[in-house]
Amino acid sequence: MQEALALERKHLRALPAARVPDYTTYQATVRRWSTIRVGGRAYSVPSRLIGHEVEARQYANEVVVYYAGRLVETMPRLRGDQDVRIDYRHIIWSLVRKPGAFARYRFREELFPSMTFRRAYDQLRRWRGERADIEYVRILHLAASTLETRVERSLAELLAGGESFDYAAVKALAHPEAAEVPVVSIPEPDLAEYDRFLGGAR
Repeated sequence: MQEALALERKHLRALPAARVPDYTTYQATVRRWSTIRVGGRAYSVPSRLIGHEVEARQYANEVVVYYAGRLVETMPRLRGDQDVRIDYRHIIWSLVRKPGAFARYRFREELFPSMTFRRAYDQLRRWRGERADIEYVRILHLAASTLETRVERSLAELLAGGESFDYAAVKALAHPEAAEVPVVSIPEPDLAEYDRFLGGAR
């Protein structure tokens, strides 16, 4: 036993002087698609960082992104055959200013949070033609600025109805305007009437 251990020790390397890092660091420039490459995979980051260099730290289960030393994003690490992760909330603010870019966006298929959104876009294309891109971007912006689940429920309801709809119909259903509160005017009471009432009660 001791002889075997002594033989193995001859092939062992010295332990590192410092602890092995928990993550791998990548320096990346944010591309015009609002993405960075980390470990050979594409991740989206907020569109305001396009053209800037960020530091990405790839941990065992997550990717953490820093810009100018400040944490800007934390997201699950991609594994298996997944090579793209796009969060529509990162780019919708840019798309809503120039909705025509939706048709040219390289990772457009990633901009459907669920099958309901995908079906809604397909129906909009059927009803609105090229106008569908503008309508869908506005719907996606509504989901990002309010509640995605509420917008998704509204889309499902409209799709089930089978009738044509647009952004305005989705907004009205998902985020209805607050009901107007009627103005009630109460005149100042006449104290003389009160005195007459008391006098008549005697």
